[in-house]
Amino acid sequence: MPNIHHFILIGSSKEKVFDALSSQSGLSAWWTPHTKTSSELGSIARFSFGPEYFKDMKITKLRPFEEVQWQCIAGAQEWIGTTITFQLISGNKEVLRKMHPEIEGQIEQLVYDSGTLLMFHHEGWSSYSPMFAECNYTWGQFLRSLKLLCETGKGKPWPHQHRI
Repeated sequence: MPNIHHFILIGSSKEKVFDALSSQSGLSAWWTPHTKTSSELGSIARFSFGPEYFKDMKITKLRPFEEVQWQCIAGAQEWIGTTITFQLISGNKEVLRKMHPEIEGQIEQLVYDSGTLLMFHHEGWSSYSPMFAECNYTWGQFLRSLKLLCETGKGKPWPHQHRI
C-alpha cells in the first residue's frame, strides 16, 4: 500500500504545534477555514473545501503534545479508510540532529535554538493514483502552511495553500 510521509521541522513549541493540529481555530488557520471539530477522542471533525466537498475524520488518537490521529470516514473515495497521523518530537538542535540526522538541512536553516519535528503520515492508500500524487504535493503545501502559522502566526489555508 502506498503511503505519504513528510518530516517538517517547525521553530515552535510542541504545545503550540499540538494546538494547531487539534483545535478548531488552529486547524482553520492552516488547513481550511471551514473546520468543525470538538477536538475530543472519538468525535468527528469535518473539513470543508467549498460548498460541496468535505472530509470527515474520526479522531482516533489525541495524546497531548505528542500525537494526533484521524481516520477518514467520508470524502473522496480514495481517502476513505486512510489514516492520518501527526507525531511531535521537540528538542534543541543537537537532540534533534542525533535522533533524526536525515533532517540536517532543516536543522541548519532553523533560526531558533530548538523546535518541534512533525512526522506526518497519511497511510492506507489503495494505489499510486493521480489523486495520491496530488495529495502528496498538496499535503506538503499545507504542512508549510502549518509551519508558517506556528512560526509567524499566519498560515496559508485552503484555497491559498499553493500561493507563494
